[in-house]
Amino acid sequence: MHASRDQSQSGARAHLLETASAIMRDGDIVDISLSELSQRSGLNSALVKYHFGNKAGLLSALLDRDWRAIVESVDALLARDGWSPQEKLRRHISKVIDTYYAVPYLNQLTMRMVRDSDETEAKRIAERYLSPLYKAYEELIGQGVAAGAFRPIDPQMFYFTVTGAVDRFFSARLVLRHCFGQDTLTEDLRDRYRDHTIDVIMAGILARGGQEESRGE
Repeated sequence: MHASRDQSQSGARAHLLETASAIMRDGDIVDISLSELSQRSGLNSALVKYHFGNKAGLLSALLDRDWRAIVESVDALLARDGWSPQEKLRRHISKVIDTYYAVPYLNQLTMRMVRDSDETEAKRIAERYLSPLYKAYEELIGQGVAAGAFRPIDPQMFYFTVTGAVDRFFSARLVLRHCFGQDTLTEDLRDRYRDHTIDVIMAGILARGGQEESRGE
């Protein structure tokens, strides 16, 4: 009986998070109204208070959910044996692009939460998600430099390069609509951008005169 109730509560929580995500994806925004959340989810808005405390708590939980995929994947890559630094970096960039395709609001929501939260919550976000990613880049680039595959570059600048390139593209619906007559970020467009971005970034980080290894799957 208790297990069934716990599963129902867990399902409602997950459904609220996914509905909030859909609202932001569809509207190209980083905010939600509780009335729209209730209408689209079919759940009473009082459940937001029950599961998250308030709307800020909901957005914080959504941020945690969406960042987890990137952080867990980069941790797994760093621990992976048998892959070169080049292959690890290519796979990481691919994962970041796939994540931003699924949740294009991620960087904007992160910046909003850091800006609008109190010092404790802003520090938590930075320490749990932003700092680990920077440290992962520091380690990965260091591995590549030691192997003679990468030239020495600033991991902090690399972080901004990757995040900026991905965020700018997946928040560019208005540019697509008015400049290119396309209003939808399709899987084909995502795949083309993934290949393009990986090629450009890898060309910039490879040691001078070096060539990237053939792409393995």
